[in-house]
Amino acid sequence: MAPLLDVSDEVRAEIGEEETQRLLAGDNAPGTYDCTSCRTPGDTGQERTSTVLFVGDETAVLAFAHAACIPSQVVPVSEEQLQGAVRSISGDDDELVAAPFPTQASAPAAPAGAAPRQAVLGITCGLIIVEEALRPALVIEPTGPVARVGAAGGGDDFLPLLIEQGFMPQLDLEVPPSALAGWSVLLAMGKLHAVLQPASGGAPAAAWWQAHQPLQVSDGWRAAVSRTNSVYVYAGPAGAIGRQPREDLMRDALAKACARGQLVGATMPLAGT
Repeated sequence: MAPLLDVSDEVRAEIGEEETQRLLAGDNAPGTYDCTSCRTPGDTGQERTSTVLFVGDETAVLAFAHAACIPSQVVPVSEEQLQGAVRSISGDDDELVAAPFPTQASAPAAPAGAAPRQAVLGITCGLIIVEEALRPALVIEPTGPVARVGAAGGGDDFLPLLIEQGFMPQLDLEVPPSALAGWSVLLAMGKLHAVLQPASGGAPAAAWWQAHQPLQVSDGWRAAVSRTNSVYVYAGPAGAIGRQPREDLMRDALAKACARGQLVGATMPLAGT
């Protein structure tokens, strides 16, 4: 049986028609793989699979991802990043390379005006003490710099893009973030599904961040959110916060990012149950 592969026009153009046909026939396609987006197993014979071509200065690497995670695309990377990608895909490296490769609790997403394949967002659920009470929080940090569409150079526009969407600079962690109209956090059946942003023209809200698989949250987080029906959402640029193993360490990292002016925040209502 032929694999359920998606090969975009840009990937097809890079690898050539002959190699494309070999892939679609199953000659060069793996049966199973680790998704290059969510890092969980996939099966080309059972589910739609995207071909993702990482192109460096001199070489290229073809990887595979759940089609529900990311579409088939070409991702330009430096040669150094490409070598890191090879280690990540082969399982020889515990850390993923910056921009193109998300962590397990991540999903591709893009603030309005950002280049989608540069905006790979990691998300952490936790509790934070604000005004002497435990509050449910989400902490969002990209795995690499986020550039505006068409921007030249190696700048990071993640925080300016979020501020344009209504997030406010968080200058004091003891102060609740400002409410952000139209945005919400989707919790269904006790699991985190998405962060929703308003769509234009009266259309239903769209996912700004969406979990490949619904994320389990702690009983304490669920209890806290049920009391307020709202979530504090904090975001910082790549490297500003990091992945912290404990909530106290996360709060310390947030405080340091806050002091450096590298943190924005918003209070969002809960959508779902």
